[in-house]
Amino acid sequence: MNYADVEIMAPAGSFEALTAAINAGCHSVYFGVEQLNMRARSSINFTTDDLVRICQQCDAHHVKTYLTLNTILYDHDIRLMKTIIDCAKESGVTAVIAADHAAMAYCKEVGMPVHLSTQANVSNVETVQFYAGYADVIVLARELSLSQVAGIITEIKRKQIKGPSGELIKIEVFAHGALCMAISGKCYLSLHSHNASANRGACIQNCRKEYVVTSKEDGIELEIDNEYIMSAKDLCTIGFLDKVLDAGVSVLKIEGRGRSADYVDTVVSCYRQALEALQEGTYGPDKIEQWTTELSKVYNRGFWDGYYLGRTMGEWSDAYGSKATEKKIHVGQCVKYYPKIKVGEFQMASHTLRKGDQILITGPASGVTRSHVAELRVDDRTVESVEKGDIFTLPLTEAIRPKDKIYKVVTA
Repeated sequence: MNYADVEIMAPAGSFEALTAAINAGCHSVYFGVEQLNMRARSSINFTTDDLVRICQQCDAHHVKTYLTLNTILYDHDIRLMKTIIDCAKESGVTAVIAADHAAMAYCKEVGMPVHLSTQANVSNVETVQFYAGYADVIVLARELSLSQVAGIITEIKRKQIKGPSGELIKIEVFAHGALCMAISGKCYLSLHSHNASANRGACIQNCRKEYVVTSKEDGIELEIDNEYIMSAKDLCTIGFLDKVLDAGVSVLKIEGRGRSADYVDTVVSCYRQALEALQEGTYGPDKIEQWTTELSKVYNRGFWDGYYLGRTMGEWSDAYGSKATEKKIHVGQCVKYYPKIKVGEFQMASHTLRKGDQILITGPASGVTRSHVAELRVDDRTVESVEKGDIFTLPLTEAIRPKDKIYKVVTA
């Protein structure tokens, strides 16, 4: 396996996350515009007016751009779908991630490359062959084992199944992030309970909650203890990434368009380091432990291997929300950065910041900056702490911008 050819695809739900992904070393990003994508509710979606800026920023760093247009489409969506695809092609987007045949057909009509979404639930090579007329890259169903994935890739090579580009079909899989309880995300629970369709990007994630079972016969209620029976733990493949890639996978997809910039920064950094370790022959238990510790610091519901190693049932979370070992507290924002002396000036908005605290700074153009407070100065005097209302400076080696947010990072 030539690990140098593997692509790490990062989520971008905001400009902060986009910049963080690029700085962390991703090879491509995926994002949504308007409402026709699977994270229409949970992420700060871009508009078609943002496409040129996104493409210019990514092109400058040789990062590919993938636009998600993977919801169910109704007749009244067709005009908007075509407008989005036209804008994507005009702006220079690399490819569109689609699941609906109408979107794929229009992409083919206008010459826009297509990557097939996991929403299409591709689970066998015959289906790969069917979609090869539309897509160059196919995201397989998330419920497949690695042996099934490897079998499909072997057959693609044996049968020489090629996409519209004339190249062999590439296979993409999810490497890290949230998993849905439903087959490849085809869930109807949110629609049933709140008239908010997950298949239209409006999932309210009521599967993540704790439930009580009530007997219809006598009304007796039983609380379901210990496990949130519909809330799967997060997928994490960093401990067996060698096996994933040895199956022949070309693209590693990181889930998380609804996640923060620091989540994107941490996850992309860990998987990029793991990929480089595989290239260098240094991938092993000690590094895996270090990466897993880092991944545990940002949003997660606990980790499991997914279905890749042969499991047929999900592994469920035992708590609501994140199990991250660290959390961030917003304390203020940047007023100015002085590049010659490498000092940032900030105004405190809340809480207290002390010398020695771990800090996180995020911004649309800055991405994510992590540091420790080595020194605090107010009115050119050294102080041990600053509080709400204080204007202070601290040394920072990385450049930041006015209005960037500063957070204090603490143990969760």
